[in-house]
Amino acid sequence: MKIHDLHSIKTCLDLDAIERRLVEGFKAYSAGQVQAPPVQTFQFRQANGDCCIKSAYLEGGETFVVKVSSGFYDNPGKGLPSNDGLMLVLSARTGEPLAWLADQGWLTAVRTALAGRIVARLLAPREVEAVGVLGTGLQARLQLEYLMPLTNCRQVVVWGRSEQGLSDYCEHARALGFSVRTVGQPQAVAQAANLIVTTTPSREPLLRREWIRPGTHITAVGADCIGKQELDAALVASMSRIIVDSQAQCGAYGEVSHALKAGLLEPSRLLELGAVLVGQGAGRQDQHEVTLADLTGVAVQDAQIAQWVFERLRG
Repeated sequence: MKIHDLHSIKTCLDLDAIERRLVEGFKAYSAGQVQAPPVQTFQFRQANGDCCIKSAYLEGGETFVVKVSSGFYDNPGKGLPSNDGLMLVLSARTGEPLAWLADQGWLTAVRTALAGRIVARLLAPREVEAVGVLGTGLQARLQLEYLMPLTNCRQVVVWGRSEQGLSDYCEHARALGFSVRTVGQPQAVAQAANLIVTTTPSREPLLRREWIRPGTHITAVGADCIGKQELDAALVASMSRIIVDSQAQCGAYGEVSHALKAGLLEPSRLLELGAVLVGQGAGRQDQHEVTLADLTGVAVQDAQIAQWVFERLRG
């Protein structure tokens, strides 16, 4: 079994090629062509952390992938990154472990941010006045960076709980060419931006319906396990259009789960991303629509990005 470290993984990435591979994966997932067992989740409340194990096999492929991904949200105060993890690529013919991708959670971050770019192609307003970001970590940085090819807007408004995190985020965004404004409350992000990305591990709503401007799109990626929530249930229910990466996962613990459980939202209103990508549903239809993409992270994303990296590094 080959072991590939983070440096070798980073140097081989081709984001556009991986995005195309992810699109293929979403389509296959919604078509029922992916084996993806239920996600295993650990909660470490005493350490403000969680860990999930995701695995997937795209029918007909040569490999399957098992991914371990952890998030320990007090780590930055200890000089450690919030997220870590690894991916294992195994033969679907013999079961032999073929590669250990010691990516330290990087590939999970990349595939999540690229999913944000995929849904923004479908739902973002034509004219982005400002990008709003909740959170200041790696995912908040990558989401902003990966949106750059889709819009000429270089205005960003960001909220975060840590002054140091805000300072570091501003430095990163300015290096990308953005003008940055930090705000003290999430409400100010909603009032200033019409393309918003939420990337926090919050367990209570940060955005409410009455704050959101007409024509706004929200990509929510923080609610990736039970108990997390960044959007008020009434806000989710008020959306003109909702795309989810997985109806099953989002219904269990994504942003839409809270509105479903409250009886504010009918499951029939949820459009699965893979189905939309093959034309079985539509993206934004009106510039006044308020839209949501609820991304909980589907294991086929891990299988697709890990398979791509394995192929590239195998030579």
